[in-house]
Amino acid sequence: MKPFVIRLLVVLTVILGTNYLLWRWLDSLNWSAWWIAVPLVLAETYSLIDVGLFGLAVWRIRERKTPPPPPSDATVDVFITTYDEPLDLVMATALAARDIRYPHSTWILDDGARPELGELATRHGLGYLTRSGDWADKPRHAKAGNLNNALMMTQGEFLLILDADQIPQPDILDKTLGYFNQRRVALVQTPQYFSNVPSDDPLGSQAPLFYGPIQQGKDGWNAAFFCGSNALLRREALMQLGLAGYVAEVDRGVHRALAGARGAIRKARRSPEAADPQVAALLDEVEAATDTAREKLRSGGSLSEITYDLRTKVEGAVRSLVAENFAAVESDLAEIAAMDLGGASGTPDPDQLDGAVERMSQRDWSPLGALGSVQAVLDAVSVERPDEAQPVMPLATISVTEDMATSMRLHSLGWESVYHHEVLAHGLAPEDLKTMLTQRLRWAQGTIQVMLRENPLVQRGLKLGQRLMYFSTMWSYLSGFAAVVYFAAPVIYLTLGILPVSSLSTDFFIRFIPFMVVNQLLFAVVGKGVSTWRGQQYSLALFPTWIKACTTAARNVWLGRPLGFAVTPKARQSEGSRWNLIVPQLAAIALLLAALAAGTVRLAAGLNEPIGTLVNVAWVIFDLLILSVLVKAVRYKGFTPEERNVDAVHR
Repeated sequence: MKPFVIRLLVVLTVILGTNYLLWRWLDSLNWSAWWIAVPLVLAETYSLIDVGLFGLAVWRIRERKTPPPPPSDATVDVFITTYDEPLDLVMATALAARDIRYPHSTWILDDGARPELGELATRHGLGYLTRSGDWADKPRHAKAGNLNNALMMTQGEFLLILDADQIPQPDILDKTLGYFNQRRVALVQTPQYFSNVPSDDPLGSQAPLFYGPIQQGKDGWNAAFFCGSNALLRREALMQLGLAGYVAEVDRGVHRALAGARGAIRKARRSPEAADPQVAALLDEVEAATDTAREKLRSGGSLSEITYDLRTKVEGAVRSLVAENFAAVESDLAEIAAMDLGGASGTPDPDQLDGAVERMSQRDWSPLGALGSVQAVLDAVSVERPDEAQPVMPLATISVTEDMATSMRLHSLGWESVYHHEVLAHGLAPEDLKTMLTQRLRWAQGTIQVMLRENPLVQRGLKLGQRLMYFSTMWSYLSGFAAVVYFAAPVIYLTLGILPVSSLSTDFFIRFIPFMVVNQLLFAVVGKGVSTWRGQQYSLALFPTWIKACTTAARNVWLGRPLGFAVTPKARQSEGSRWNLIVPQLAAIALLLAALAAGTVRLAAGLNEPIGTLVNVAWVIFDLLILSVLVKAVRYKGFTPEERNVDAVHR
């Protein structure tokens, strides 16, 4: 019965929302105030798309039954990723992982390379891995690089990945490994649940809507994705992904190199060295070889053969030039040795010496200087990826959140995923606002990076439902721009009397109110039994964070500017003023309160309409309720011992 009700509400929400938006676009815009009217209707359009994508996700909510028993002979590596977390925290997770009942190997992946942690691991019979020497002076790729390094140093068929604070239950493998009896399953994701969060969850750390109906809905579309921890992956699938990525990267590199080779050769011809006949001949040979390689590439030739032939021809031409230049140098040295610089008296003849120096200085000693462009071509068509520590990178390195990109690539190769809706590990959530903001910013930046680099809407291999499920998560992080408009519109009316709609007539209410009522019913039915209000608050209240994530990720992808990646601290940050962390939100609160006062004065003076004032006052009150969560977050002092005891009893 519940799936039918959900689908009915989804259909009604989309129909009523579309009817409202069509009216808004076609009949209600106040073009005399287009500067707020158009942004508002764009924000409303964004929100309807967001609701539609949510409805599509929950359309196929999948509540899985108990999985089959795990295979008796599977080999499993448990990876605990760490960088600078406290040693006692890491060891608590590692020892709990060691005690998992199903046979396995436990590895601490220490990206901080701390000797004391290595000693603790050895003492307790745990595996300990750090980066190999190949990573020196190469991109490290944060957590993805740490995992990729460990993949090349271990052998288990399956991997259980845990963050340093995620303490697993002893039966986590018994309850999840059975899914891999289905040959095409590459990923099993379980919820992330935090044991240090009070019931009112002031920082919004628990995500019952996401780790519930949303992931279950994505699971129905075979699009439940990897969330970085508390997940099992099939090594074979990751290695296939790494090899496919390696081939694709080499292919792109060769195409780029051959496309740019002509420009590099043209630049080399403009250099002074190109006047040397030997250099000119070398460049002719390189140009001919690259033209041949391009032609073979267009006709579908083997990439390995094309690059091998090109490198062989170019290296042969370079060797000929080097040999000729060494021969010329030997001839010059022999000429110098044969000179009678001393004369009959044994004293150097100044005139004869000056003449020899003049002749030698006029010789072109640097034809080899033109080889820089040639070497650049050779490096670019290399299949060894010398700029990376490992040629094969199974986990995606295109984003600071390697998890989503990795699972999206797995799905594009035809692998399947599972969402197992049972808490099998308990972690630690941020206990202060600063840490929470750091975490949310990184999540959002990584997601936007993936959207800009590998937009799921155009990725090959993904089915339509999978494309939309991934895109819906990315789309949600654009809400910061809509939130600014939703805060500004009522302020503008109450203070200036400017409506973004032509009028608040009956046409508005008979379209808007049914849409909002059905929309809220949909969320109530889908989220029955879980609290979703905190998530709704933070989706709007963190608008500066979402906007910063979008702009910094765009600069990183398009302009190559660094993100300034930071690992989320596991310990509460130092006390001090935290109000400065929410200055934009405090400014919004001040403007909303001022607008309430101004609206009251203008209504009394007859400058604002009663209905318009009532609607916008209600809107302001709703906005203030949304933003009020941050006041509570700033004042939050962390999880108390009493709350820990209560929480332990409930668990």
